[in-house]
Amino acid sequence: MRSELCNRCGSCVGLSGDRIRFGDREGKYLPEIREELSDAEYDRIWNACTGGRFDFPAMRKQIFGDTPGFHTYMGPYQELYIGHALDPGLREAGASGGILSAILIYLLEKGRIDGAVVTRMSRRKPWLTEPVIATSREAILEGAQSKYIITSVNEILGSIAAFEGRLAYVGLPGQVQSVRKLQQAGDRSVKNIKYIFGPFYGNTLHFSSVRSFLRSHGEKDHTRIRKLYFRYGEWPGNMRVEMDSGRIIELKKFHANYLIPFHIVRNSLYCTDFTNEFTDISGGDAWAPVYEERGKGFSLIIARSVAGRDLLKEMEKEGRIDLSPVTEQECIEMHSHGYDFKKRGAFIRTRFRKLLGKDIPDFGYELKGFPFSRIMMELVISTLFLVLGTGAARWMVERFSPEFIGRLFERSRTRWKRSTYRIKRNELG
Repeated sequence: MRSELCNRCGSCVGLSGDRIRFGDREGKYLPEIREELSDAEYDRIWNACTGGRFDFPAMRKQIFGDTPGFHTYMGPYQELYIGHALDPGLREAGASGGILSAILIYLLEKGRIDGAVVTRMSRRKPWLTEPVIATSREAILEGAQSKYIITSVNEILGSIAAFEGRLAYVGLPGQVQSVRKLQQAGDRSVKNIKYIFGPFYGNTLHFSSVRSFLRSHGEKDHTRIRKLYFRYGEWPGNMRVEMDSGRIIELKKFHANYLIPFHIVRNSLYCTDFTNEFTDISGGDAWAPVYEERGKGFSLIIARSVAGRDLLKEMEKEGRIDLSPVTEQECIEMHSHGYDFKKRGAFIRTRFRKLLGKDIPDFGYELKGFPFSRIMMELVISTLFLVLGTGAARWMVERFSPEFIGRLFERSRTRWKRSTYRIKRNELG
């Protein structure tokens, strides 16, 4: 709880019976012990925690056994697709192709589940996120699209345990891993979860990113936010803030990415699970010119379990989704930047952390043997994160318009990607 390894999954809060709570959700957003628990209760919580340890190889074997496909960067899989929801409304509502929303709604309509665990923007504090159990199409759509600030889905494990019926669950990698550990232990809190889905994961930002964005536009009071979106409108979408005054502030998604180095949650830098490897189905944007030029949004879909694969084929047959098979190498090339950041950069950053005498996560495996040029590149990246994450750097960037900084960031990022292309692609496949 006091290290940089906490991923804010919420399991300790959800399992504690309100004796552990998140403090300062608009600040560091860390769990705080309000009342001591018994040794047995602490053991249960510690077993569910994934910030410090999670055995990837052992859990893969237990959940999936032998699968037709496996890649060190993507994890196990049955089949790989590019696809999107055929319902235009679902496709438009999603962050990319609307696949996860379409799956949840399909399962609910078919009576396979009675509810879905999703994350929406809070109704009471619309600038923060909140997990809910959605039991209608409308409620599921409230949880559509990405949320780039901290979410803590597992803080409602108590509600999940008390729910009468079958559930589908949607979470980020650290949250999904915690649910898998609880399932492995036969914990009562997850007995109702029948399907697990999740998006790809790059990083999470502190709420300070939203406050900074507002200050750059001359707005000082975040409590005047009426609605907050991170992927609003036509794909790939815009960051959009609607104030209670009626003012609307928007910035292109790629330009809003300038907030990342200034406000990133440190655990994001040590997480090695880019494609949500322990879900039944995971999905993310299909970043490739052939899809980007068409607009509307396409998803890269990884069917990991047999149940996940069969569900996708059933939905395709019934005309709910469009699927086109893709190769493993196409998937690697489509997200080469993400795989490099998570499967190489994270391990290098972890070694830097170990050299400084700090705690490091144990994932049951390690990737190494990277080119010296890649290690040096990571030294530059890590230095930038340290410098830009300071209060002075945040103050300075707020003196400029987000539109200007966003354009500058996108151009700088494009040039950086071109100049480091060979380094990042070296032996990536």
